[in-house]
Amino acid sequence: MTHPFLDLPPLSAERFAAIEDGVARLLDTRQDVLITQGEALLPLEGAIRAAAGPGTVALNVITGPYGQTFGDWLRDAGATVHDLSVPFHTAVTAGRIREAFAEHPEIDFVSLVHAEAATGNTNPVAEIGEAVREQGALFYLDAVASVGAEPVLPDAWGVDLCVIGAQKAMGGPAGVSAISVSERAWARMAANPAAPRRSYLSLLDWKERWTDAGRKVLPHAPAQLEMLALQACLERIESEGLGTVMARHRRAARATRAGAVALGGGLRPYVHQERDAAPVATTLRVPSGVVASQVVARALRSDPALPLAAGGGALAKEMIRVNHYGRDATPGAVQGSLAALGAALAEQGLTVDPAAARRGAEDAWR
Repeated sequence: MTHPFLDLPPLSAERFAAIEDGVARLLDTRQDVLITQGEALLPLEGAIRAAAGPGTVALNVITGPYGQTFGDWLRDAGATVHDLSVPFHTAVTAGRIREAFAEHPEIDFVSLVHAEAATGNTNPVAEIGEAVREQGALFYLDAVASVGAEPVLPDAWGVDLCVIGAQKAMGGPAGVSAISVSERAWARMAANPAAPRRSYLSLLDWKERWTDAGRKVLPHAPAQLEMLALQACLERIESEGLGTVMARHRRAARATRAGAVALGGGLRPYVHQERDAAPVATTLRVPSGVVASQVVARALRSDPALPLAAGGGALAKEMIRVNHYGRDATPGAVQGSLAALGAALAEQGLTVDPAAARRGAEDAWR
């Protein structure tokens, strides 16, 4: 018995390299691109442990839960870390970054999350990148949630380590991820005696055995199905046009925000200013006395496939997430989510206006 997923010929080095080239085109980068064989936490942690260590002075920007994780990794690696925490309902500014540099001129590493799907905010990376260049620091960016929903331009923004994943706005697989690496970042890793080697976390091993060797022989067996899914995902984005894909996400975010405000029931955007709101997901704050996770559970009873979730951890009490990314960056997903939330809030005795929500979302989508 044969199966189309199980009886494929081995993935060649040439095809693997071609998929890497597709990622480079997506990011419009001339930097080295590595596709890592695991979820995006693999290159996110690998890059920090390779580029930071004792003697590193890092500015770690926290606008959501992943920023907190990066600070932990940096400290574990031996770096001195200055956390810049920003309320989750807003974004950091280049001005705040410059203030941190003025206070700690020894900073030589900056870690930042572009868009936080968990909190629904996004940060102005182009402006921040200019400030980081002025400082001369190495710039590490988590663009896992933002890629495909908004521009991600490592070269133009001066990003030295840019990690992406395909499972959100790109609408692709979760089992592989990618990182673009600047020459300065490679040099920093090579000079770090604590950088992982002979390890699954090692980026330097991949560079030496794959990139520097001409990408002729794969260092180990790749995650074949995930690699093919990533290739299909890249081809679909190229066919539709990256600009068109990003425009769908922007419309979905605008429509969700406008529809939620019109719906009533005490719902309001969690991220206060629309300019700080991420196109990949919209977060909503529930009124006092209402538990967000309970509202989501009731809403999903009508359609478990709706892209709704409660916030993580303590945010589960107050935050609803509408994850309108990838295949769910559509009018139908937005309207379905708003209708289900309206019905769930009405069950709790709150006054809602589903017709107004529908009109508000339709008008905002245009």
